[in-house]
Amino acid sequence: MSEKHIDEVSGVETTGHEWDGIRELNNPMPRWWVWTFYVTILWAIGYVVVYPAIPMVTSATKGYFGYSSRAELQQDLDHAKAGQAKFHEMIAAKSVEEIDADPALREFAIAGGASAFKVNCATCHGSGASGGPGFPNLNDDDWLWGGDLQSIQTTIAHGIRFDEDADTHVSEMPAFGDILSKDQTKEVAAYVWGLTNTPSDPALATAGKQIFLDNCAACHGEDAKGKAEMGAPDLADAIWLKGRGEEAIIRQVTAPKHGVMPAWSARLGDTTVKELTVFVHSLGGGQ
Repeated sequence: MSEKHIDEVSGVETTGHEWDGIRELNNPMPRWWVWTFYVTILWAIGYVVVYPAIPMVTSATKGYFGYSSRAELQQDLDHAKAGQAKFHEMIAAKSVEEIDADPALREFAIAGGASAFKVNCATCHGSGASGGPGFPNLNDDDWLWGGDLQSIQTTIAHGIRFDEDADTHVSEMPAFGDILSKDQTKEVAAYVWGLTNTPSDPALATAGKQIFLDNCAACHGEDAKGKAEMGAPDLADAIWLKGRGEEAIIRQVTAPKHGVMPAWSARLGDTTVKELTVFVHSLGGGQ
């Protein structure tokens, strides 16, 4: 029997295998590692037997336990829906005032309304309901059609200038470019801007007051505070929906823009509309 070869550099016995003068050192894995490896193999075999593991053409092996993560998720969803069902039934049966007066029901409605808002309303009003050019901010206390619970519910349910709903809010500002001269339009714009800011020319604003009373007060009120029953905005609160400044006012007076809001009752149902109503009212500006 030949003597075992010892590597001169490392002092480790070699296996006897040699390739182009390179010898393989005999460094076996520690026994604890080998046994751990065997255990993992046994574990894998057991897992394949007990749980779904081997993919088939249209499904996978069911396993001895028949476990399914999808089925478990569905059970959790069914359980959550069952827990919510009683709240939905109560919301469906109660008015928005009654919902708002019940702390537990109000909390549930606000949570549901917040979720529905993100999916259906945030596109126009923003994720924080702060609005944008042409889209109202729902956090302030400036309401075109009223900010109490009933008014908000009506607006959400039937929309604004939405032709497919017979009960939608309807009001349109006339195009005063066909009624007033350019000078008169500049004067009334200076007056309206001067209600909350410094007009470009005080003399124009002074002349514009009478033009406003003659042509605009019927809808906006003599004090320019607006009328919710007509959807006429408050012009004396420094909140501007269609743009700021005298030039923006001139454009709106000459050829007004009229926004459209969908009616959500048919799309979402009365229960979700009530949840949205309570949520919007809770943002801080609800009357």
